[in-house]
Amino acid sequence: MKRFATSGYLLNLLLVFVPVAVVFEYLLHPPPAYIFLASAIAIIPLAGLMGKATEQIAERIGAGPGGLLNATFGNAAELIIALIALRAGLHDIVKASITGSIIGNILLVFGLSAIAGGVRQPLQRFNKTAASLGSTMLVLSSIALVVPAIFHQVAAGRAGTAERELSLEISVVLILTYAFGLLFSLKTHRHLYTGETARESGHKKPVRLVNSALVLFAATALVAWMSEFLIGAAEAAAHSMGMSKIFVGVILVAVIGNAAEHSTAVLMAMKNKMDLAINVAVGSSIQIALFVAPVLVFMSYFVGPSPMDLQFTTFEVMAVVISVGIMALVSQDGESNWMEGVQLLAVYIILGIAFYFLPE
Repeated sequence: MKRFATSGYLLNLLLVFVPVAVVFEYLLHPPPAYIFLASAIAIIPLAGLMGKATEQIAERIGAGPGGLLNATFGNAAELIIALIALRAGLHDIVKASITGSIIGNILLVFGLSAIAGGVRQPLQRFNKTAASLGSTMLVLSSIALVVPAIFHQVAAGRAGTAERELSLEISVVLILTYAFGLLFSLKTHRHLYTGETARESGHKKPVRLVNSALVLFAATALVAWMSEFLIGAAEAAAHSMGMSKIFVGVILVAVIGNAAEHSTAVLMAMKNKMDLAINVAVGSSIQIALFVAPVLVFMSYFVGPSPMDLQFTTFEVMAVVISVGIMALVSQDGESNWMEGVQLLAVYIILGIAFYFLPE
């Protein structure tokens, strides 16, 4: 316990980078790389605070709602970043961040969680039915990316506005499916997602829940603010470091934007609460694919210079399909170990290398 308290104190020391990033952005105006690094470091302790607050709330409301809560607040910053990019007409970066969030949460977040928990427990178990449903929802998300890509190839430029209408109608289907998924996980089949935390938390004091909620809201607001600095400096910083825009969107923006999920899922896995860990990792990918992406399509008709479609590049579609496939294999038995985490990370690193060398 003392070791965790010390590490938490050291992590909180990084909060000094929040005012540093503000000074860089509004007063000193250094090269974009400095603003990028300062805001990225500032997000790390804020994500840690979000993870701790979400953990305390999840102890009262259960693994399913707790995972949904963390995914929602973890994706709030990314949604704000994407809206800013939409307003600037940067559809490629928006789509790349969507792709990166999906594969990052599946491969990186759950991979790290399986390793962190696996080195403490030889075998960790989670609800197989809930994990299977999550994998099926992820398959639906990959279908939603594959269909517009194939339609674009078949139409061969003759579709015109039909591609945008197709994306808009697919977005409606995704939103409705996500709503039914919430009904399933939070109402009709809530017992599949409660895990251990809901049954162990009857003695928690309400005041702790209120305090945790206040910390969660404050940290989320600051993460969103720092994320604005981050995305504003990302393109110029990446150019100075020799990175492509798609690599920035798929890897850098997605990893930093999902820092809250990273910390919470790993922490839960270390405490042998794999139901919550997998709900956070997979649930966040589902929310990005079935809620955030459609919302961005809808909002692009109001905040951007032109509407956004769901036509992703062939390589982005392939990356999502591969990630969904390997996650389905890993989660089908309801058990995880550290070697499965290594395998997920290996796939993520391979995809990251490929995106780095992918020409713009």
